[in-house]
Amino acid sequence: MSWDLLVLPVPAEFVSIDDFPDDFTTEPIGSCEEVKATLRGRIPGIEFAEPTWGRLTGPTWSMELNLGSEASVDSIMLYVHGTGDAVLQAVIDIADAVSCRVIDTSRGDFLAKDDPSSWQAFQTYRDHVIRGD
Repeated sequence: MSWDLLVLPVPAEFVSIDDFPDDFTTEPIGSCEEVKATLRGRIPGIEFAEPTWGRLTGPTWSMELNLGSEASVDSIMLYVHGTGDAVLQAVIDIADAVSCRVIDTSRGDFLAKDDPSSWQAFQTYRDHVIRGD
């Protein structure tokens, strides 16, 4: 089970996903090769063993990055596993590297840079499901 996050170029004036107009579209983040080069240059330890999938590992967590199957990258999906709040800085660093914002798909809102509550709530939910209580 992973904590799923969407990295997307969203205007700063959007406060919540309710601010998205029905016809909302974004410009591509860049070509797949440009995005991978940017991430490699800004995120130590990130690896792209497959053309559109990356991996980043920390001491208590790991994440997979899906750049999509198109030549240009419109968004990045992050699949986070593990524990510990240190992963939040890695998520923010990835988003900042590509000038994007992060949407927590489990809550349906933007991830706040200094608020680990979304990640902590996911971990509590995940642990509850795994234990079966």
